[in-house]
Amino acid sequence: MVPDIGRGGRTHGLLVYLYGPGRREEHTDAHLVGSWDGFAPDPGRDTDPHVTLARLTAALDLRVKQAGDRAPAKHVWHCSVRTAPGDRRLSDEEWNAVAQRIVHATGIAPDGDPDGCRWIAVRHAEDHIHIVATLVRGDLRNPRLNYDFNKAQAVCRRIEEDMGLRRLNAGDGTAAKNPTSAEKFKAERTGRPETSRETLREAVRQALAGAHDEKEFFTRLREAGLRVKVRHAPSGDALGYNVALPGDRNRHGEPVWYPGSKLAPDLSLPKIRLRLADGTAERATSSAADGRADWSPPARERRSATGIAERAAVLLDGDDDEAAAQLVGIGELLDAVAQTSPAATRAELTAAARAFERATRSHIRAERADTRALRTAARGIVQAGGALGRGEDGGTTAMLVSTLVLVVLAAARWHSARGHAQQAHASRQAAEHLRTAYRQAAATPMRVLHDHGRALPEAQRRTHEATLRAALPEHGVRADGMPRKPDALVATLAQAEQAGHAPEALLQQAIDMRELDTAADVNDVLVWRLRRLAQLPAHPGEAPRRPQAGTRPNKTSATRTSERNAPTAAPRPAVPDPRSRPPRR
Repeated sequence: MVPDIGRGGRTHGLLVYLYGPGRREEHTDAHLVGSWDGFAPDPGRDTDPHVTLARLTAALDLRVKQAGDRAPAKHVWHCSVRTAPGDRRLSDEEWNAVAQRIVHATGIAPDGDPDGCRWIAVRHAEDHIHIVATLVRGDLRNPRLNYDFNKAQAVCRRIEEDMGLRRLNAGDGTAAKNPTSAEKFKAERTGRPETSRETLREAVRQALAGAHDEKEFFTRLREAGLRVKVRHAPSGDALGYNVALPGDRNRHGEPVWYPGSKLAPDLSLPKIRLRLADGTAERATSSAADGRADWSPPARERRSATGIAERAAVLLDGDDDEAAAQLVGIGELLDAVAQTSPAATRAELTAAARAFERATRSHIRAERADTRALRTAARGIVQAGGALGRGEDGGTTAMLVSTLVLVVLAAARWHSARGHAQQAHASRQAAEHLRTAYRQAAATPMRVLHDHGRALPEAQRRTHEATLRAALPEHGVRADGMPRKPDALVATLAQAEQAGHAPEALLQQAIDMRELDTAADVNDVLVWRLRRLAQLPAHPGEAPRRPQAGTRPNKTSATRTSERNAPTAAPRPAVPDPRSRPPRR
């Protein structure tokens, strides 16, 4: 059950809308289901609705007129209450009970208070009602409506339980403001796919992703085509900012400005400054260390970001409140990937970033927030520019998105452990969008790897399949003990061996990096981990890279067999263990 509260100054205008046909003829059989005394005139059940509408307006506004100048300018309190899709149809009597519980909980008309505000509940559809109240009490004082929205949400959760309705996730006051009905109707009227508020929120988030400082943030906003107005103090210091879409104007022809704090709680200038203060780390070495020099910058940055995202997932798995900072960095990384990815995956990645935006905010604050690694990864991806949907660009996009699926699922577990129902749900939604994007990005490279695996000599295939059976006794295996769809994984092990790596040690290192239980396809996850650890091209058509100095040399099958039978020390990892916490800077 979802309440939505607003305020206005025209009682008659709101009643005309509620009893009218609606903007799309959606209002049917409008009538009262409840009122402050049970005897209010009902225009929906009278032979002369216009006269009755005037009488109802006068009755509701009686105390407002008596209060005169003491009445609030916006004296109309309006709350729509809607059941969730799939809920049963409530009767008029049940809706009356719902309305009475809401006006009591919010302080509009407490039970047993003869001076409560006057109110009515209008029903013109099966799944919702509208509660209209005038905000002057019988003693001509204004009601106390502190936190009325939170109180309405809380009582709706209790109503759901009492009436056997679908239980929705409780909010915690950290969600972004929803578009108003007026904004939605304006978007429909002007042919926009979404409201200006939603478009601006996404544009501001993308401008902030990996921004180095405040100046760069505002520059990115203007480069995105937004109108930007910065509010300055007499000293010249910026106090805040407003943004507007070009061409979006009000009835007076003026731009419709939105302060950052009204787009989302964490997009106010003070909150943005706190995030920018964490900064982005300067790269000590070239990104070419994450791949061959002839690979494109987008490919190298995506490969580098994959390892950073894996470390963020490990921190989230650690169940530490300090991991709250990682959620913000993951959100920036998703925004960066979404705006630079190929057209084929951009829609799903954008949807994932939008969904995860809700998961970045909660009441938990990390005291020692350090998101420099994630913010630097986001900055590198943005500065590298758009990635192609083919070759190494496409392969590393699949590599990164495969890891991001597990990262946002780790975020869902982190939120669930703290009772953050909305944030956990948003994380799971983001994971579904990322899985779709992964299937789109990985289709070509996985198909080629599959063909490579099937083309291997039978003896070589059997050797690597035996390695898989020994290392993966329980994860994603068929009845015969083999991983599902092993061809791509076999091909990757063969290429790693050709490049000079020990397949058994490399595979065990990939398995030990993180859990595999949340992976939709263990085979795919291990393929990308192996290719990153062994510095193999993400695009399988390219030749494998020779190992760097210090990497274990290639071994024959006989040598590998003898080593399996003799106890040896664990091999030194080729890359740092992602489970280790990065040093605080």
